[in-house]
Order: sequence, then structure tokens, then C-alpha cells
Amino acid sequence: MMRTNTLSLVLVFSAFLSSSCLSAEATWRAGVAKVNITPSEFMWMSGYGGRDHPAEGKLTDLWAKALVLEAADGQRALLLTLDLVGISAELSNQVCEKLAKSQGLKRSQIAFCTSHTHTGPVVQGNLVPLHYLQVDRNQQILVEQYGQKLVKQLVEISAKAIAGLKPADVAWGSGKATFAVNRRNNKEAKVPELRQQGKLVGPVDHDAPVLMVKSDGKLKAIVFGYACHATVLSFYQWSGDYPGFAQMELEKKYPGATALFFAGCGADQNPLPRRKVELAKEYGKRLAAAVGRVVDGGTKSLAPKLTMDYREIPLKLDSLPNKKQLEDDAKSGNRFIAARAKMLLDKIADGKPLPQTYPYPVQTWRLGEIQFVTLGGEVVVDFAVRLKSELQGVKTFVAGYANDVMAYIASRRVLREGGYEGASAMIYYGLPTRWDLSSEDDIVNEVHRQLGDR
Repeated sequence: MMRTNTLSLVLVFSAFLSSSCLSAEATWRAGVAKVNITPSEFMWMSGYGGRDHPAEGKLTDLWAKALVLEAADGQRALLLTLDLVGISAELSNQVCEKLAKSQGLKRSQIAFCTSHTHTGPVVQGNLVPLHYLQVDRNQQILVEQYGQKLVKQLVEISAKAIAGLKPADVAWGSGKATFAVNRRNNKEAKVPELRQQGKLVGPVDHDAPVLMVKSDGKLKAIVFGYACHATVLSFYQWSGDYPGFAQMELEKKYPGATALFFAGCGADQNPLPRRKVELAKEYGKRLAAAVGRVVDGGTKSLAPKLTMDYREIPLKLDSLPNKKQLEDDAKSGNRFIAARAKMLLDKIADGKPLPQTYPYPVQTWRLGEIQFVTLGGEVVVDFAVRLKSELQGVKTFVAGYANDVMAYIASRRVLREGGYEGASAMIYYGLPTRWDLSSEDDIVNEVHRQLGDR
């Protein structure tokens, strides 16, 4: 009896030692790659409806970057960041289908985050009534060719990042940058005066979340975000705007590291004042400095654990227009209203009734103790404020402009107030009406469901 008990204790102790050793040795693996996605031709630019000719120069290059993280159990997550105004479901689905075949990745393992620069090219399938329907066929062909080249480039850098996987340490932190201003609550012309007086109002999210990756003792990647429109610049030169300058500053400060930016819930946040290159550079430097302070001494290690989820929920739209309303809109003197109406009437003529819902993408990753939430569309700041308050504060990173940028995503408060973000912006994206008042809760509840909190 004693001999049996002793043997059992030895086996248990040996198993404990074995598991402890495995735990001590367990680590992340990471791979990084990037590609220049600046258009080779001067095609139409994104972001502003008032543009009347293609790009005519370049201030900075535009980049797509890939970071692959592999947890101790082999689970992989692929983050793709793009210096673009947005991405359509059409393009992101094409990339995902190719990566499923070539790399065995599921949809939940891939996240697309765009910077929302307004000085990049028109992206195929994005903001169709604002851009695609307003340009001639030659420009439409350039948009389509650029989109297909982009798909190829994203698949290639993903494969390159995966092929370069190496043991790595991953850490997180959060900084602060305060140049974002709630544009719905503060008149742009008054902002300098209001800022000086300390009278700026409205919700903001000034957090600058940071994920840091080291391999072979060297800094390899810095993922960071900020909730503010990339609208400092509005001219006809390619530019990554302030997020581009922030990435350049970080890569200059940390040679050999790749900086990857994701836009937070900044749909109602502007960098003010703006419209000067010097200001875009200044905001980029300020954001890079906030991130740098975290990198230099404000991070905490993350355990190599990874879980992922992705779902497209049927997000409800408000009351739909009837055919007569659309026919009236098609005669509108506003070319964007007319373009949307004609596009919707064409769909009806093809036997496709207007949908009452939209397949809205909600995605969550758990990286160690961090929650990374990616939401489609131009998401207003209320979502980040609410999710952080209901979840884990700065340990919850919230990205907008992700996976499919199909419209503004207004909170219940903004929907009730109306205005651009709550209603009229839907014209430029081609959706038939605004979102239903239930949409905020539907999105937030899905985030909670995926994270197992409800």
C-alpha cells in the first residue's frame, strides 16, 4: 500500500514538474511583413465628395502591414493594417478566401484595420455613390485594378509574415494623446479658443492602446491605435495623414520595428485645427510620443494565449424608402442623393428588394489578458466609451473602420440627434436609410456574447 502511494506521488510530482517546465518555455511566435500600396497611377482620391480631379502628387507613401501572432497552442491571429479610407466586404472576403486555401486561416483569425486617411485612393466597393458612381469609366477601371492588386498584395504579405514566424515576447500598455476633438459638440472655428479656455465638450477617447512585439531581443512590431478622423489634409497628394506620420516617427525612433496603426471609434472625432501639412506632422509626432512612452517603460507582458471569434449580425435598418421616394430622389439636384437612388432602383429592377438588415461584422480576440474588439464601419466614440466601461477599461482595445466599412455606425444618442453621422452620411455609402435605434445594443450585446460576459 505504501509502495503504491509513493509511486502515485512520484508520478503526480513528475507531471507537475513537466507542466511547469512547459509553462515556463511556452511563448508567442510572431511574424511581420509590409508592402507599399501607393497607387502607381494618379487615380481618384477618397474621402471628400468635393474632389473634381485625380491625385496629382505624393507627400508620403501608403502601406499595408501584416502581423501574425501564434499562441503557445498554435492558434494564429493575422492583423492587416492599411493606409486607406476603408475596405469593403467584397475585398476583405476575397483576401480571406485566398488565405483559407493557402494558409488554412478561418475568418475569425483575420482582422483588417484601416487608418481612414482621406488622402488615399478610392477603394473598390467602398463609398460607391460618393466616388465610384461620380467618375468616368477610365477611373472606374483604375479603381477596380487597384482593388485586385491590393488583394494580391495582402495575400502575399500575409504569407510572408507567416513564413517569418519566430519566438517572441508580446506586451501591452496604454498612453494618452489629446488632439482629438468631438466635432458634433464643438464648432471647428471656435476650437482653438475653446481649447485655450478649457471649454471643449462632448465625449472623446484619448487612449492610445499599444501592443509591442519583441523577437531575438529586438523590437519587431508596435501596434497602436487612436480614435480620431484622419482628416488633417484634404489636398491632391497621396498621404497617410497623421497616422502615417505617427508610423514613420515610430519606425524612425525604433529602427527595425514595423509600426501598425488601427483607427479607434473616431467617426465623430476630428484633429483640430487642421488643413496644414505641419499640423499632420505635429499630430503624428504627438501620437508617436505617447506610444513611445509606453514602449519605453509602460508595458506588461502577455501570456501566450489566444481565442478568436467573428460573426456578422443582421443589423437592423430604419423604415425603408418606397419606390416612389427613390424615383423622386433620382431626380434630385444633389448628385449624391440621385446616384444612391439610381443604384437602389437598379437593384430593385434586377429583382433584389431593399434589405431590412445589413450583415454587420463584429470580431473579438483575446490576447492574454487583453480584449481586442474590431467593429465594421465608421463607429462613433460612444461605442468605445461604453465597451470600455462595461468590459476591462484600457485592457479593452476597440477598433472601428475594420473588416467592412459600409456606413457610419451611430450610437442611440447620435441616431436620436440626427445630423450627418446619424442620418445623412448613409447617402454616400449607398445604404437606403439610417440604422434602427436597436443597433447600438445589438452590436454591444454581440461583443459581450463573444467574450463570454453575457
